[in-house]
Amino acid sequence: MSSIIKGLFGKTPDGTPVDLYTLINDRGIEMKITNYGGIIVSLICPDRHGKQADVVLGYDSLSDYLHQKTYFGCIVGRYANRIANSSFCLNDQEYELNNNEGRNHLHGGIEGFDKKIWQTGPIDTSEGRGLEFTGVSADREEGYPGRLAITFCYILSDDNELIIRYKATTDKPTIVNLTQHSMFNLCGDMSHNILDHELMLNADRMTPVAADLIPTGELRDVADTPFDFRQPVPIGARIKTDDVQLSYGNGYDHNWVLDNQDGSLKLAARVTEPTTGRIMTVYTTKPGIQVYTGNYLEGSPRGKGGIAYKQHAGFALETQHFPDSPNRPEFPSTVLNPHDIYSQTTIYKFSTDATF
Repeated sequence: MSSIIKGLFGKTPDGTPVDLYTLINDRGIEMKITNYGGIIVSLICPDRHGKQADVVLGYDSLSDYLHQKTYFGCIVGRYANRIANSSFCLNDQEYELNNNEGRNHLHGGIEGFDKKIWQTGPIDTSEGRGLEFTGVSADREEGYPGRLAITFCYILSDDNELIIRYKATTDKPTIVNLTQHSMFNLCGDMSHNILDHELMLNADRMTPVAADLIPTGELRDVADTPFDFRQPVPIGARIKTDDVQLSYGNGYDHNWVLDNQDGSLKLAARVTEPTTGRIMTVYTTKPGIQVYTGNYLEGSPRGKGGIAYKQHAGFALETQHFPDSPNRPEFPSTVLNPHDIYSQTTIYKFSTDATF
């Protein structure tokens, strides 16, 4: 059964203390999590020989997280990914959101969930010990309608699973799309890129984008394209292909349509790092997954241990609803009404290709 240790991570400029929690299970996984943004600061797991290493990108100090623009490790909301023109219509009413990526709205806006200090406490479940985070997003915060009450939890099981559960309720019709934005490098050495990591996605289709990375509305078959990961392929094998979609994202920064549109918990992705034998398998109830390959990492500010995180130093697998769904009625709905409950689950399972 996991243990939990609580300590002080630092203080915000106004003097508010920020906590750092350490979760340790019986199988060699250790996680450090802060209540600022629900950020996973580190995740240490063994390779095929039992050697431990941190596999998530991040920073050594709270100060760097307070000023980051990369969303390392955080919970993202109210709406993960992009909303075109920072606006949407719901029940014949137009809502204007804060724009923070050109004219578009990204990852909840200027002061999204990644910048909240969450009420946090330990929980015990049949799956393992964990942390529960609770908070409220006020009506019209960042432009969103409704007072949204949010709960999410991280559970660390003795099967080396990081189980993430999300719940939310509202007092007015609104939109919700929450995700976790850790960036991984299963080498455990962030000075090496992730292009040799082998990726499998349980997805026959993806949502192509325009130049501003907003989906066009098409659900495109991945067959015979650089986006076909139905069988394991090194991430870097086709990332430099002369393909307009890859040029728009400067690499992979796209949403795949998962084979679980019924909302059940199913396999979404698997990543294998051949040198260390580390494997990360992703299961989710969500209909989509955004693959981001660290295309705009440029080495500044430096990360943990002073390492410069350069292009492709990490990858993110953000389980989600599709980008710009509020403006795309053909996409699965992200509307949450009063008396309904937003409920989603994602599991990141860590293993190796050999026992030790």
